[in-house]
Amino acid sequence: MKKTLITVLLFSILPLAAQNKKAIYKDKNAPIETRIENLISLMTLEEKIMQMNQWTYGKNANPNNIGEKMKEVSPTIGSLLYRSTNPEYRNQVQKKAMTESRLGIPIIFGFDAIHGYRTVFPIPLAQACSWNTDLVKESCSITAKESWLSGLDWTFSPMLDVARDARWGRVSEGYGEDTYANSAFAVAAVKGYQGKSLSDKYTIAACLKHYIGYSLSEGGRDYHYSDISNQTLWETFMPPFEAGIKAGAATVMSGFNDISGVPASANYYTLTEVLKKKWKHDGFVVSDWGSVIQLVDQGVAKDIKEATLKSFMAGVEMDMVDNAYVDFLPELVADGKVPMASIDEAVRRILRVKMKLGLFENPYVDVVPEEKRYLLPEYLKVAEELAAESMVLLKNEKQTLPITSKYKSLAIIGPMVKDSVHIMGFWEGMGRPQDVETIYEGLQKEFKKKVVLNYALGCDFDGDDKSGFADALTEANKSDAVVIFLGEKANWSGENGSRSTIALPKIQEDLVAELQKSGKPIILMLSSGRPLELIRLNEMADAIVEIWQPGTTAGSAVAGILSGRRNPSGKLSITFPQTTGQIPIYYNMRESSRPKSGHYQDIPRDALYWFGHGLSYTTYDYSPIKLSATKIRKNEKLVAEVEVTNSGNATGKETVLWFIKDPFATISRPMKELKSFEKKLIKAGEKIVYRFEIDPMKDLSYVDSFGERHLETGNFFVIVNDQKVQFELID
Repeated sequence: MKKTLITVLLFSILPLAAQNKKAIYKDKNAPIETRIENLISLMTLEEKIMQMNQWTYGKNANPNNIGEKMKEVSPTIGSLLYRSTNPEYRNQVQKKAMTESRLGIPIIFGFDAIHGYRTVFPIPLAQACSWNTDLVKESCSITAKESWLSGLDWTFSPMLDVARDARWGRVSEGYGEDTYANSAFAVAAVKGYQGKSLSDKYTIAACLKHYIGYSLSEGGRDYHYSDISNQTLWETFMPPFEAGIKAGAATVMSGFNDISGVPASANYYTLTEVLKKKWKHDGFVVSDWGSVIQLVDQGVAKDIKEATLKSFMAGVEMDMVDNAYVDFLPELVADGKVPMASIDEAVRRILRVKMKLGLFENPYVDVVPEEKRYLLPEYLKVAEELAAESMVLLKNEKQTLPITSKYKSLAIIGPMVKDSVHIMGFWEGMGRPQDVETIYEGLQKEFKKKVVLNYALGCDFDGDDKSGFADALTEANKSDAVVIFLGEKANWSGENGSRSTIALPKIQEDLVAELQKSGKPIILMLSSGRPLELIRLNEMADAIVEIWQPGTTAGSAVAGILSGRRNPSGKLSITFPQTTGQIPIYYNMRESSRPKSGHYQDIPRDALYWFGHGLSYTTYDYSPIKLSATKIRKNEKLVAEVEVTNSGNATGKETVLWFIKDPFATISRPMKELKSFEKKLIKAGEKIVYRFEIDPMKDLSYVDSFGERHLETGNFFVIVNDQKVQFELID
């Protein structure tokens, strides 16, 4: 023990001899890499290790107690998970780091701004249903500005876990079941958060999570084992992260999950061989909350010291809240198990992100009043547009929607009508219920004196109290149509929100059955953080709209869809199964050995609503697909075009999803794969041409279990809107 202490002290003292060196790291005109090397040469081991740790700090720091609270924060800490909205407090903590630490290394402040900060946007799963990457990018830019003005430099977003099991609660946090869609929205989010340059005002560092395979937790049970073949890893889960890295994502978060026996936070292959060596990521990896010490629970480390060793040497540079690196890295260095070169490389990556953020030159954020930080009119406009474009019209029998002059009165029923909490969804950031425009408020504003609104609660989200059914039926009987707002509480999805069934509680289904007795048209509006089991509700409703968890501007967005002021344009980014027991079911499964057999005998073989499904208040006619050639070589490109005509009476936005099918390959391919999408506004009677330029290496190749890409000749199909056209790739 005495020898270990002496060694640690030597490591701490030796760099002090370098203090006579010029502090080049303070020179903003010097190259970043030169500055980093200079700073590392001046740091003690203790200072280096402190940079590799993130501590968490309170939900909301009282300005009157700033002086006392600051005493708890070490000026040498690398990062704080910052839960206050007070920029003054943040600046005072930062000033402590800049003036009271020996070298004045700034702290990086992080927070989970997942789908908004104070202006809450729709959950990411809903955002993907908009198929509008420009709006998503803009929402992330707004989130970055609100966050930065509140003291943040870093958000733990976007989540890029391709999710195909709706029982898994965190399906709400990602962009659905398709690999390409997750990749496209990854790029949009990263560019939105980080802007043109990380050093610019109002930009924050993005963090790609959860690296990797977390969404494949067995049975949809959060934090459980993930059995992932290398083929599935490379084919399904890696591409969105690679796209995010290429877009410039500053940081990555390692996941909780155990990847086929080697946990994500101790996985040298994924963290170092792939992320750092193959993809050349030069930022840093932060562990998820507790994922270092959880290596003990996962059975790969006998104690926290070994967990620290395995996580760090695998490639996790920053430890979130565990304090394991502070407690055990000095000993591991002294024992010779962790080389100083590895410590330096980890610190180098952390300092690089801080320097790119401009924290050394501009460590403080502007202090402006809340009314100039949050919920600005232009922010709310984007939030409403994104919410409305995210909503999916699943069913619309006999043109029940939109609400027109034929409806003079509406029964407005259900637990979501006046809700201002659950409508924001999980990970609502710093969103406040008092900021939310409820659905009822939105309907009142939308319809004013044009339509009478007859409200009744009906029932709560769950339980067995049906005492409100009678009032609800009374309101339904005196109305022209019934609009029922049902759904999930916010914490029914999100982290640790796994559920054995994705059906709504029975009392909600019973309410719909009761209101059917009125004989009036039933319009079902669903708010949820996942696909729902609708096999019974689907038969009872004349129209169904999935509004998801739309956020701050819920009321106006929902009312606009109901009235027809906004034409629904959302298409599902995830499949709605017939029943929970049909999971897993997703659009791009591989074909079975007996395609006409092997299905469940007690339910239909198809999903209730497939990925890509979404109706409109107008109609779109697709021309036959036109190809620029029927044969191309590997070094040539093929152009596919389809003309879409708005043959209805309403202007709308239509998203064309382009799929490729490779019917025969050395490694079998899915039934079809999304390769491109485009959303355009089409006026009534107007024709618009959509175009897909097919690059063989990008769009026709596939990866093997080592991540190597292969392009084989043969026949392929382009698929659009149930049309399929064949072409051939030749040498």
